[in-house]
Amino acid sequence: MSDRLRPSSDSALPENTAALLHALRDAPPLTQCITNAVVTGFTANVLLAIGAAPAMVDIVGESGMFAGVASGLLANLGTPTPEQREATREAVAGATDAGTPWVLDPVAIGVLPVRTALAHELVALRPTAIRGNASEILALAGLSGGGRGVDATDTTDAATDAARALAREYGSVVAVSGPADLITDGTRCIRIANGDVQLTRVTGGGCALGAVMAAFLGTARVTGVAPLTAVAAATLVYTIAAERAASRASGPGSFAVALLDALAAVDAPGIARAARIEDGAL
Repeated sequence: MSDRLRPSSDSALPENTAALLHALRDAPPLTQCITNAVVTGFTANVLLAIGAAPAMVDIVGESGMFAGVASGLLANLGTPTPEQREATREAVAGATDAGTPWVLDPVAIGVLPVRTALAHELVALRPTAIRGNASEILALAGLSGGGRGVDATDTTDAATDAARALAREYGSVVAVSGPADLITDGTRCIRIANGDVQLTRVTGGGCALGAVMAAFLGTARVTGVAPLTAVAAATLVYTIAAERAASRASGPGSFAVALLDALAAVDAPGIARAARIEDGAL
């Protein structure tokens, strides 16, 4: 954690996050998730916990149609079977036609050829947001061979230039997960130092965040909030909840359950007290 990151009193992000979370709970965004088989149930429960409506629609012939009516879409490449790859292409096309915001999570790209090629194909379609660890972001930018499976071998700081370049090239908000999360639109850079290492010890800890981003982006679209703010707000809510869950858990098993409870309990006063943010220009 950077010594410069302290509980925020002057940033507008905590207040904006609370307002966006309230709007999300008031009108639950229908959040389509094409995600990996390992995390489907956990991701759906995370979305329910924050107040969103999950829809795990990943069938060819349905995914594109559904993306046209969904509030937000997650395209996660964790287990890209042939049918899921086609469903993802179909959903992204449907989302693009309808103006539905969508999130690309290029899980474990770099060394593995099928998912890497698909990630480069999809990023060219200009996702609203890209979420990954530092090694995945570097690999997507063509600057490294990726990490060790789903685990990063690079630091968030090492991926800053790659994140900025991707944001500028594709008009996307890029979120790099790590001990301090980095979110950028290529001009502004927000660092959030909330979170807990237990997120790396639960299957779906990172993947579910991509779904939360898609939900927040769906709410942001109808409330006129900028995608950068929406992605940062999703990260802030999720990582504050992770801190609360870790303080009550005795290990990874109880942490997973406590995370769902903490997500449901996050509120405006808690966000204001806990937020550790650095916001500035690149």
